[in-house]
Amino acid sequence: MQKQVLVIGLGQFGMSLAHALAARGMDVLAVDRNRRLVDDVAPIVARALAMDATDEEELARLEPARRDHAVCAIGPESREASIICTALLKQLGTPHIVARATDPLHERILRLVGAHEVLNPERAFGERLAARLAFGHIMDEVALGEDLVITEIRAPSILVGRTLVDLGLPRRFGLNVVAIRRVTSEGPGRLLLPRPDDPIQPEDILVLVGRPGAAVDLLKRV
Repeated sequence: MQKQVLVIGLGQFGMSLAHALAARGMDVLAVDRNRRLVDDVAPIVARALAMDATDEEELARLEPARRDHAVCAIGPESREASIICTALLKQLGTPHIVARATDPLHERILRLVGAHEVLNPERAFGERLAARLAFGHIMDEVALGEDLVITEIRAPSILVGRTLVDLGLPRRFGLNVVAIRRVTSEGPGRLLLPRPDDPIQPEDILVLVGRPGAAVDLLKRV
C-alpha cells in the first residue's frame, strides 16, 4: 500500500524532501503558506495546498491521523510556527511526527509538544562534512538514531589484501561491515554482501555500522 506523507513547510529542506518522497512512490501532500512554492511543487507531488498549518481547523481538514507520517519542515525563520504545528499534529492524532529543529532548546520543546523524531539538517550535514574533511577516507555518514551510525569509508591501503576475519572489526572496534561497494567488470559502485574470507581490494568502499565515532577510531589506528 502506498505510504502517505504530509510535508509542511516548503523551504529548501521541505521542498527537497517532498521531491525525494514523491520520486520514491509515496503519496505526498505538500503544504506551505507561500503560493509560489506550492505551485512549484504541485506537478511533482500528489497534492499541494497553500494554507496556514498553525490554524487548527485548516490542519484538521487534512486528516493527519490518516497519514503514515507528517514532517514539520518549517524553517528557522519561524520557530513558534513549527512548535504550534507540531503540537497540533500530535493533538490531531498523527501517528508519526518528524519535526525540524534549529537548536537544542527548540529540539527539546518539539519533543515535549509531541514530535516522535526531531532533526537538524544543517547540524547533521555539518557533522558529516566535518568527518569527510578531517578523515579523507570517510565518504559519508548517516546516523541511525543516537546509538548507531552507518559510515562509508574508502579502504585505507593498510587494509587492502586482508580479510574481514583477519581484521576482527566487531571485536576490536565494535564495527560490522554490512556491504562493500566495489568496482567490478559489471561497472563501478556495485554493492556486494561481504564474505568473511574475501580480501579487501583497492578502491573498495566499506559500508560500516557501529557506534558513533567507531569508524574514526578505526582510521586513527590504521
